[in-house]
Amino acid sequence: MKNVIRAIIRQALDQAKDKGTLLLSDYPEIVIEEPKDKNHGDFSTTVAMSMAKTERKSPKVIADAICQQLQSINGNVAEVQTAGPGFINLKMSAGFYLERFLDAARQGDNFGNLEIGRDQKVLLEFVSANPTGPLHVGHGRGAAVGATLAAILKKAGYAVDSEYYINDVGNQMNILGRSTLLRYRELLNESIEFPEDHYKGEYIKDLAQEIIDSHGKEFLDKDDETALPFFKKYSSDAILKGIEKDLSEFRVNYENWFSELSLYDDDSVDKALAWMRDKGFIYDQDGAVWLKSSAFKDDKDRVIIKQSGEKTYFCSDIAYHQNKINRGYHRIINIWGADHHGYVPRMQAVMEALDYDLNNFTTLLVQFVTLIRGGKKVQMSTRSGEFVTLEEVVSEVGVDATRFFFQMRSCDSHLEFDLDLAKKQSSDNPVFYIQYAHARICSVFRTAEEQGLKLPGADDVDLSLLKEEEAMDLVKKMLAFPEVIEKSALTLEGHRVAFYLQELVSLFHSYYKLHRVVTEDQGLSQARLFLLDKIRSIIRNGLSLLGVSSPESM
Repeated sequence: MKNVIRAIIRQALDQAKDKGTLLLSDYPEIVIEEPKDKNHGDFSTTVAMSMAKTERKSPKVIADAICQQLQSINGNVAEVQTAGPGFINLKMSAGFYLERFLDAARQGDNFGNLEIGRDQKVLLEFVSANPTGPLHVGHGRGAAVGATLAAILKKAGYAVDSEYYINDVGNQMNILGRSTLLRYRELLNESIEFPEDHYKGEYIKDLAQEIIDSHGKEFLDKDDETALPFFKKYSSDAILKGIEKDLSEFRVNYENWFSELSLYDDDSVDKALAWMRDKGFIYDQDGAVWLKSSAFKDDKDRVIIKQSGEKTYFCSDIAYHQNKINRGYHRIINIWGADHHGYVPRMQAVMEALDYDLNNFTTLLVQFVTLIRGGKKVQMSTRSGEFVTLEEVVSEVGVDATRFFFQMRSCDSHLEFDLDLAKKQSSDNPVFYIQYAHARICSVFRTAEEQGLKLPGADDVDLSLLKEEEAMDLVKKMLAFPEVIEKSALTLEGHRVAFYLQELVSLFHSYYKLHRVVTEDQGLSQARLFLLDKIRSIIRNGLSLLGVSSPESM
């Protein structure tokens, strides 16, 4: 809508130039805002103030000249006035909105589809939890944020690949295998001492019991080094399979599952290090290999190969991100947990060393989640190996509520997840409130069908019958949907969609309380049905982006 208003103002500027009231030696930037006070109109602009210097006139004189031309443009502008030192306030006509609403209705579910990302390939990596345990609620929030962002970017026209990076190399995998092996021996009545730094969750005992059920005492007579490879592979495969299952049930799917081990199998890690060494970006010191990351605004250089010869996670990440670049992505986005904040500068240093435009490399950090039950925080401790899993939360409140609640705040804000509220069937629960609006509209259509009232087409409906202010408020809010998609895509902020839906359904519920949809007046009934049908479509589309279902009855 703001682009449409800009075009109208440009037309007014051209007319003012043709009539000699403005020089218009250069087109100014036209900033459009929506006044908080409805009495000030639908839109406002400061364009007159930005033109004062080049026009050599006061902003108020320029604003008056623009207003004079706006009043004559195709009946689109109902009211226009100069305010303050040179603001221009516009109130658009009902016909202006209804004409665009009909165009939106003709687009059906494609309304909101954009082309701002056309011909741009995006790689979106998210979750990427180590396959050493089930997903916890923090991973769940990252999954919801990533999946929704992928959906929004696709709707905005980008070609998006979602990717899960499997950290299946390194000491944590050895510790996983050894943890399961020790529990295996313990369950078979061997006396063992379980190390403090090993994985202590009940899921490790469950894995050990599975191996006993399928292999019995086969490994009791084998030394740890002989048995360890089997236990490591069995445990990581089983945990990864569980992760895939949890994510799929959470409506999160990926185009790619990328194994860290594959970077070693095809020598990508060694090739990346050789490339970096040839460029002079790595050096040897104190028996270790270092990246000159301080040359790229990191606070210090980083070890990539330890004195022991062991390659660090950072070493693999260099090769992984070089692989991302080589796959031809125009934009690379990582979504990591907030505990990775210190890792961001070194990865930016790597990307800069790899000659990748940092404007096209983004890392979003997902802040922690606090679960609330009965007004009190739910204890979540990973030190003991016990933590609240994503599966547990989904089992308690459902996928819909979990997906929505994870996106009720910007991902860089701490989130308090009220489990009791998520289960509540009232207007206090935002996801219920939105879904209920969709179900209520579906119920209205069932009533209309029972009375033989059909939904008219865009060419048959008479929208001029919608004279209520509340109806026009709904039309304006619906027409803002493409702008919400655009802003969400450009800022990488999926929570904007959740906010928008809450505002839209609030207007709908208010409208529904005041105005019967199916009335004795067939024309008016059809106009209101037409209005509700588009509301229903946008709710369905918005919830789909958030990974939330749209029930037809509740």
